[in-house]
Amino acid sequence: MKNKILLVLVLILSIVLVGVVKFKKNHSFFNDENKTIKVKTKEEEIKELDIESYIVGVLAGEMPASFETEALKAQAVASRSYAIYKILHNTDKNYDVLSDITNQVYITKEEMKEKWGTSYTYYLNRIEDAVNSTENEVMYYDDEIIEAFYFSMSNGATEDAKSVFQEDLPYIKSVSSSWDNESLNNFLVTTKFTLEEFCSKLKLESCQSIQIDAVNYSGSNRVNSIVINNQKFKGTEIRSLLNLRSTDFSIDINENEIAITTKGYGHGVGMSQYGANGMAKEGYNYKDILNYYYQDITINKMV
Repeated sequence: MKNKILLVLVLILSIVLVGVVKFKKNHSFFNDENKTIKVKTKEEEIKELDIESYIVGVLAGEMPASFETEALKAQAVASRSYAIYKILHNTDKNYDVLSDITNQVYITKEEMKEKWGTSYTYYLNRIEDAVNSTENEVMYYDDEIIEAFYFSMSNGATEDAKSVFQEDLPYIKSVSSSWDNESLNNFLVTTKFTLEEFCSKLKLESCQSIQIDAVNYSGSNRVNSIVINNQKFKGTEIRSLLNLRSTDFSIDINENEIAITTKGYGHGVGMSQYGANGMAKEGYNYKDILNYYYQDITINKMV
């Protein structure tokens, strides 16, 4: 009997310790007084930046500064969550994030001045206010900071993370995003290719004509896979090779020209930035926006 009681106590203690280790793994960074992030720039330079200053640069690089305040706040929390996730999970000890679209676009104040011109002070104040008002706030799922993917504009719905990144993230599932629609500039964009350009970019073995078969769509109407001239491609592969705006595309074949029309812009996973702006215009606050695009999350300050 004593052995059974001892075994139960050992099991309980093990569970508690696992929970503590898990909690500490996710929070050890936040106990440092100096909260910094190492950013590798396109010039291969590594800059160590204060995390909140970094988020200001990311907002300036990732979202139009003219967007609604609550959309900017939502972006600040999403960008901060993504950055901290990378700090905690990056295996490269030299840097935490890249400063380009591989991770998050970060621009300096000099680049902001060049981008905004005479509106620099106005837009910088808007962005700094959004960052300061959400200072230290991040999103959690099951006590872990989430990998907060986001993108520009959906096709009317967001995409499941597994369809794009092969990651089954329970907090990123496909949701309707009706704020992304044809009322937005560049929601529908047509890109034209000559037959030779199209065949060259896709490295098609045969190119006397174009034959499309077996188009497979995701639940959000994006192309999962497609067969062109008996060669199978992923939708994400076609988007990359042809530099398309999204994987919601339709192909119109003429004799010597291929016209491809896309809906939306970006990979479609997580928060739609234009959707967030649409929600903000309707009176939703940044927490409403984040809880809509990310499922079953909590928003808390880092401690």
